[in-house]
Amino acid sequence: MGFDWRGLRFEGTFQDPTDLLPKSGIYVIWCNRGNGLAILDIGESGDVRGRVLSHRKDCWQEKCVGQITYAAHYTPALDEAGRKRLESQLRTTDHPPCGSA
Repeated sequence: MGFDWRGLRFEGTFQDPTDLLPKSGIYVIWCNRGNGLAILDIGESGDVRGRVLSHRKDCWQEKCVGQITYAAHYTPALDEAGRKRLESQLRTTDHPPCGSA
């Protein structure tokens, strides 16, 4: 399953972060409050699954009253600098409460 968001194709949203692939990309962490999704975090990694499994869970749990869900836009053609630029653009637009730009 997938969806388009901010002009990018994302896979998800998944309730289990192990459904994410160990590939390079941009990840978005959402809070499903029953009446829609709210962004918790946006990041990039050469291994999306590994990063999400070892990253900022305390903040996500603190900021989400609902189900935490996960999505990824995989970027095999982008290097780390390209992923960081894309992450920065998304974070600037959406201002997630967890992490910093």
